[in-house]
Amino acid sequence: MKQIFSIALIGFSMLASAQISLAGKANLIFPTGSPSWENIKGTVNEAIDGEGKNNVGYNFGLSLKIGLPTSLYVMPELYYTSFKNEFTTENTTFDIKSNRIDMPVLLGYNLLGNTLSAFVGPVASYNLSKEDTFNDFKENARDNFTVGYQFGAQLEIKKLILNAKYEGAFSKDERKFISNVSGEEIRYDNRPNLFMVGVGYKF
Repeated sequence: MKQIFSIALIGFSMLASAQISLAGKANLIFPTGSPSWENIKGTVNEAIDGEGKNNVGYNFGLSLKIGLPTSLYVMPELYYTSFKNEFTTENTTFDIKSNRIDMPVLLGYNLLGNTLSAFVGPVASYNLSKEDTFNDFKENARDNFTVGYQFGAQLEIKKLILNAKYEGAFSKDERKFISNVSGEEIRYDNRPNLFMVGVGYKF
């Protein structure tokens, strides 16, 4: 019992001494492939020029940064996220919409005081999208809960935050499109890799 009390006391003392900040954040989202610079640059340029098949999405939410006694920090976040993918079969173009709640829990390291830092961690996503119809195809969104990972960096200038991060997937958002006429099934994974860039403001 004394050991439990001592551990709890240490934990509370660390939390009390930690630097805690709350920020509102918003990001532009670019569905992309690998995290290589060439791939990300090409995706962003295509989205700006309107040439790519993937539209620019967005998210917004809250970010809590909890400083630890060392240069480490923990950053749990909560976002509403919306983006769209497009792919085409022989006869039908599918505009795949994603509306979801994202909950990243990131571990960060301060590279330059509290000004510049890098972070990495898992992100859990809950799918809010409704099943859509495309011509004769009905969408069947099977998985509501998926898990991915994020890594990136952020720059803090007083109350202003600039950040960029990449998101990959640990699990798939598997969907089926079933033809009402022929019964044909087309399978699609709607958890693409994402590149995000945005701003925040510390309250």
